[in-house]
Amino acid sequence: MVELRPNDQALVNLGGIRKEISVALVDGAQVGDYVIVHVGHAIGTIDPEEAQCTLALFAELAAMDAAPTEPVTP
Repeated sequence: MVELRPNDQALVNLGGIRKEISVALVDGAQVGDYVIVHVGHAIGTIDPEEAQCTLALFAELAAMDAAPTEPVTP
């Protein structure tokens, strides 16, 4: 989370995209926390080490998806 806003709202950075979400379901959420977001709502927090591992896996999957594939021969 990069910014707390009034009325249980917060600004998060989702892979370079900033989005306003609700933090009403996560007690004590603070700037700098990593949160799990589902349909515009933070539904939980995650520790920084686990968040970094998860983000690394997402980056690896994105790289695999972007890599050219070899044609399949019968």
